[in-house]
Amino acid sequence: MKALVIHGPNLNMLGKREPDVYGSKTLEQVDKETVALGKELGLDVECVQLNGEGEIATRIQKSDFDVLIINPAAYTHTSITIRDAIAAIGKPAVEVHISNIHKREEYRRRSFISEVAVGQISGFGTDGYLLAVRAAAGLLAK
Repeated sequence: MKALVIHGPNLNMLGKREPDVYGSKTLEQVDKETVALGKELGLDVECVQLNGEGEIATRIQKSDFDVLIINPAAYTHTSITIRDAIAAIGKPAVEVHISNIHKREEYRRRSFISEVAVGQISGFGTDGYLLAVRAAAGLLAK
């Protein structure tokens, strides 16, 4: 079973970007932990970081995975394109946010992605990716 983790725009800046909001771990550290937990749970985890909306949609459409874990970052609140790509593939998706988007600015509280995701994990820092891997493994076990 394969899980694809997509990190959206600016997440390549983890560890440098607003550490009070996003923590001090780098994306490389997050990916290493995520892949290791996936292996423990019998999931092959591929992690990619993409800044462009079209790049993200194209990668989703490739659909060479069983479950999608996605942190669309700023596109959460603006991208019908990514929402529609997820809906089109007909595979389960878990939405992840490092910060609690519901406690932030008003414009960050609306997610187009949650409409097509099985669930949303928000506000647990980078541990949210680990929670998402566990959720993904559970979805595939059903």
